[in-house]
Amino acid sequence: MSSDHAGLSRKLSLASVVTFGLAYMAPSLVMVLFGVVASTSGGTAPTAFLVATAAMCLTALSYAKMARHFPVSGSAYGYVRKVLGGRAGFLVGWLVLLDYLFLPMVAWLVQSVYLNVQIPSIPVWAWMLLNAGLTTLVNIIGVSLADRVNKLLTALAVFLVLLFVAYCLIHLAGHEPHSYTAPLWNSDSGLAGVSAAAAVAAYSYLGFDAVTTLSEETRDAHRTIPRAVVLVVAIGGLLFAAVAYIMQLVHPGAQFTNPDVAGYTMSIEVGGQAFADWTNMATIIGGFASGLAVQLSSSRLLYSMGRDGVLPRRIFGKLHPRTQTPVLSLLLTGAMCLTGLNIDLQTATSFINFGAFTAFTAVNASVVVFYVRHRNSSHGLLGHVVVPTLGACVTTYLITQLSADALTIGLVWLTAGCAYLTWLTRGFRRPTPELSLEETTGTAEGLERSARTP
Repeated sequence: MSSDHAGLSRKLSLASVVTFGLAYMAPSLVMVLFGVVASTSGGTAPTAFLVATAAMCLTALSYAKMARHFPVSGSAYGYVRKVLGGRAGFLVGWLVLLDYLFLPMVAWLVQSVYLNVQIPSIPVWAWMLLNAGLTTLVNIIGVSLADRVNKLLTALAVFLVLLFVAYCLIHLAGHEPHSYTAPLWNSDSGLAGVSAAAAVAAYSYLGFDAVTTLSEETRDAHRTIPRAVVLVVAIGGLLFAAVAYIMQLVHPGAQFTNPDVAGYTMSIEVGGQAFADWTNMATIIGGFASGLAVQLSSSRLLYSMGRDGVLPRRIFGKLHPRTQTPVLSLLLTGAMCLTGLNIDLQTATSFINFGAFTAFTAVNASVVVFYVRHRNSSHGLLGHVVVPTLGACVTTYLITQLSADALTIGLVWLTAGCAYLTWLTRGFRRPTPELSLEETTGTAEGLERSARTP
């Protein structure tokens, strides 16, 4: 079987996919964001994380429904294309492409910054090249190796986060909190502050949708992927909220010398400088696992768009005949690390949010449209209209909370996508490239059949 027509190998289990999703979200991120979320929410960080979890679960349920109907790689791009049409799908895929091209770079940059703090003699750019090179090599070798490495690193990252929680609990044993309910609600908190903090916390959940890009590499995907999407948000959200609650007990209120490094300062408080250096390893290890998962999903989106002919098929739409991985797509995402060699973290993260929240909104809209077209007794009004509508309202609100830079970059990228679509369709005189039966060895037929099946 040639690499042009060979399909992705179905090797991943539910546990594997959930672990990839959790790695993508990075369990230690709660320690990084705690100070900002706590100061914004009036000292109720766990409540903000719970609100963010509930809000993102609305969109996760929409992804789960689409994954059940269309179990292929491509995530939001594939769902919108099948429901709202090729042009809408292309533009959503183009916006998501902005995220998926730069997210690996952001993950490597975060990890490299923390490694540079630990070992200042090695510059950030050197760590960037090393991290990108190792991650790319693991992903090229195959999804089975990436799965094993990801499970190990994610388990280590979670262990270090739980170790930090244990030290916090030991600290609390000698410093009785004044109130166990104040971290949830207090006289300084309010709906405006909590909702604003929840919008900040929502950035922690970016990537839960990435597990849908692994549909064609997952066993029993039409059942496994929907469960994985919801589990990733639920497990990650509850972990964030629980850790934030313990941290808020250790440091009650919303006043911090520097909210950006509150987690690191707290590590020194509960365990000393040596322990703080070890908890810093949670971010480093989690960063490598996140980079691994992010690059894996990014390459699958590029492969899906290349296979459709939206991107050059000869470059992006091929799999290596032995490893069954999209090697050229992986090399491209690996090369994106070069864009992060002379860029700060704040600027880098501004690239990724516009496309993600726009894609979330489009997937919620797709569920409603799918319900209108395929309405039957198994497609309930609550799950297919009310929930996705609420989800779309939440993600639209999150778009309005983005910085001016993020909105500008996103709109410029969208304009470039419209121009490319115009050229691709020769002024919309030709149809947008679609998935063919020959290239997917029957997948498209399965999609149409699943779309008609409750």
